Amino acid sequence: MDAQFWHDRWASNEIGFHKSEANPLLVKYLGELPLATGSRIFLPLCGKTLDIGWLLSRGYHVAGAELSAVAIDQLFTELGVTPTITKVGALDHYHAPQLDIFVGDIFSVTPELLGVVDAIYDRAALVALPKDMRAQYTTHLASLTAQSPQLLISFEYDQHAMEGPPFSVTTAEIHQHYGHRYDITVLASLDVPGGLKGRCPATERVYLLTKGRR
Repeated sequence: MDAQFWHDRWASNEIGFHKSEANPLLVKYLGELPLATGSRIFLPLCGKTLDIGWLLSRGYHVAGAELSAVAIDQLFTELGVTPTITKVGALDHYHAPQLDIFVGDIFSVTPELLGVVDAIYDRAALVALPKDMRAQYTTHLASLTAQSPQLLISFEYDQHAMEGPPFSVTTAEIHQHYGHRYDITVLASLDVPGGLKGRCPATERVYLLTKGRR
């Protein structure tokens, strides 16, 4: 899977992964993260998720990374905000009060560009990546954010029954990528109503990752 796959999905509006409301799991479990009002939360591969508007409305600052400029143009239009756009290396930085989005390859985002992050909310980033990219992604994310605590939402299903994305990422694989960096707690394990994309049974899991004492 390459960048063009996602550019094509956004260009053709094939965005079944985009939700029409803030994720109920975020609403329910955000309080598990050790955050004060005004904390800065990073959303990798954020798209135009309504979770951003929900977080802003509750006084949080939000940073995001997204490959598609189409998605981010739509995000700001839907927020009713006009961003300031500047070029920073290979990325475009969209800035508005309490909000910074870096458009381009997430691997081009550096800690210096991103700035201080108090927590990560991975709504659908890890599961969007094929298996051969996940180790690189999780290593980069930990480095990028100084191992900030993380609320991670993942899917688990029979990968033979359906091609991703979203891909199936097991609890064992999450421990493989993150277990040496974080203490991992499963906050919820829920059957996906009607199955994933209505095609196969799936479990949606919510994980809390906190910096381990190692």
